[in-house]
This record gives sequence, structure tokens and C-alpha cells, in this order.
Amino acid sequence: MKYRLLHAALLLALAVDARADSLWPPKASFDDGSSLSLMGAAAYDFNRVDGHGYPAGAPLQDNDDWRRSELGVRYSRPGVLDLAATYDFNSDSWLDVGARIETRAMFGRDLGRVRIGQMKTTVGLEGNTASRSIPFMEFSTVTQAFFENRRVGVDWTLERPQFLAVASYFFKSDIDADNDGDTVGARLVWTPRKQEGDVLHLGLSASRETPDSGIARWRAKPELSLTAARLVDSGVIEHVDNIQRQGMEALWQRGPLQLQGEYLRQRTRRQDGFRDYASDGWYAMGSWLLTGESRPYAGANTSNPKPVRDSGAVELLARYSDLDLDADGIAGGREKNFTVGVNWYLTAYLKFVVDYTRVDARRRGQQADPNLLQARAQLHF
Repeated sequence: MKYRLLHAALLLALAVDARADSLWPPKASFDDGSSLSLMGAAAYDFNRVDGHGYPAGAPLQDNDDWRRSELGVRYSRPGVLDLAATYDFNSDSWLDVGARIETRAMFGRDLGRVRIGQMKTTVGLEGNTASRSIPFMEFSTVTQAFFENRRVGVDWTLERPQFLAVASYFFKSDIDADNDGDTVGARLVWTPRKQEGDVLHLGLSASRETPDSGIARWRAKPELSLTAARLVDSGVIEHVDNIQRQGMEALWQRGPLQLQGEYLRQRTRRQDGFRDYASDGWYAMGSWLLTGESRPYAGANTSNPKPVRDSGAVELLARYSDLDLDADGIAGGREKNFTVGVNWYLTAYLKFVVDYTRVDARRRGQQADPNLLQARAQLHF
């Protein structure tokens, strides 16, 4: 109870002060142009479920709790380097931790940016969207299943007006060392249009992971924020030699309208005479900011819109996702979800989210079709 009251008091205090843009984010600036600032995010969620999971398990229940409680610090010297570290006290885990170095400062010309530390991996547009900026309550089932999440390693990014290229090498799972192994990846994005409120983004990505454990597992939550239940699950796959991921992504933006979609697939290569396993999925989503703003686009991704009215910005959204884990003798199941939502961005740092999801999941002859209603209050800076 004390923990919840502390969260609530912090959220209320920050929400009141968040209207004073000059105070956020908390920052100290120095004579050489560098700065030291705090970063954070606090999100409290409400889940309401009509229906349940499969009869044999995976109960889906009403719940309300903190979804994330992030706090970090960043040192920035524009044009030279950034140092950052963020911790999520809700999940007791480190998020992004590391350094980003501008090659212009070293070589006198822009040869890209180099990052070293723990960061998100290469394959997945939605997965690489900051958690505070995703339009819906949760990532699609497709992203949950196939995105590799954060790893420790190094990546290089070269960005030009009409393209972005990324090459990465990860040599450790994460700081907590949950699943060691190597991953190499690449991503190429073409942006023939990249102006404020006028974006066309087309991309391809691929990676190859070699897990030291020799095991893999593909599964996803039903886009419900406060549950550990999975309605589709390949189960543990052993004798894994390597995992190959591929992705295709597209994003179109015109003023307050945005369309986005991805196709992701994986192939689990097995040894000792065991059959390979491949599965795939896709999602498509659209959003419309009724109040006329556009989602900011930078670094081949989008972020929360900044309201231009005192009453804030209002966004309507819809997403369809289709994840198929039934293949190659493994009955992982198939799930199709349709979500509609509305977001209210009261300020640049405070937003409220409401999502409604209809789930259609089938696995091993069983069916689950719950309806999910969720709401979130989130502060971020």
C-alpha cells in the first residue's frame, strides 16, 4: 500500500507541474553546451475482461496496477556523445544503458552514429518504438512473439535524407544475462518523403541469433497489459542451432493521418536431425489525430504528438494483428486480434489511453475469444 501511495503521490505532483513546459524534463545545463537531465515514465493500468482463456488454463482476470515505473539519467553533449541509463522499478530490470558517439566529432565528417551498451535489437519497427510512445496499451502479438528485445552490444547507424542504414552485433543477452548468445542484424529504411507531417517509410530488416542455451520459445500475451497468460505458445523448442528473423515495414503519414504495418517471420534452425520450425505474423494499424497534430518522425520512428491546444490532442486508432504459430509439427496456435482505441494527450508529458480488443485465439482444438477493455494514465518526461 505504501508503494502504491508513493507512486500515486509522485504521479499527481508531476502531472500538476507537467503543464509548466519550462520545468520538464528536469535538466542542468553547462557552459560547454552539455546537459544532465532526468528521464522517467509512470503508467497505471486498468484491465477489464469479458470472457476467459482456454478451459485448461491461461485465466484472464480484471486487474489494476502499475505497468511501468521508469527512471533514468542522461548526459548529452550535442554533436559529440550521449550517455544514458534507465531502470524500470516495476519489472526490476535495466532498460537502455550505454553511450552513443557521433563520428563527426572524431573524424570531422558524419560517418554515422555508434552506440555501445544495452539497447533494442534491429528487427521490428513497432518493437523499436519507445514504450512511452506506442499508440496502443501494448505491442501487437506479432511484435511480442518475434521481437528479440534488448541485448548488449554495438550498433552503427547512418542516416541521410532519403535512407537510414543500421548494422548491429550483440554479444550478450542483457545485463541480467537471461539468455546469452550472439546476434548480428541489419536494417535498411528508404524515406522518399520525410518532412513534418509528410512521411513515406519503407524498410527491410534481418538478423541471425545463436543462443548459447540451444533453446527457443515463441509466444505472446493477448495484448492485455496486466497478465502473464499466453493464448498462443510454441512451447520450448530444443536443439536450436540458430534463429533467423526477417521483417518488412511500412509507414505513411499525411498531416494528422498515419498508417503503419509490418510483416515479421522467424525460422528456428535445429540440429541433431530435428526439423526446423518457421512461423510468421503481421499487423496493420491506422491513427487519426482529430485535433490536427502529426506524430513527430525522427530516426525512422514516431513518438507522441505534442498538443497545440490547451485542451490537449485527441487521437483515434485501430489495429488488426494476425499471429500464426502452427507450423512444422508444432501446434503453437493462431491468434487474430482487433483493437480500437482513443488517446488523449493532455500535455506533452501526460496522456490517457483507452483500448478495446476482441481476441480470437485457437490452439490444439481449443478456442478463446475474450473481449478486453483497458485504460492507462501515463506520465513521461
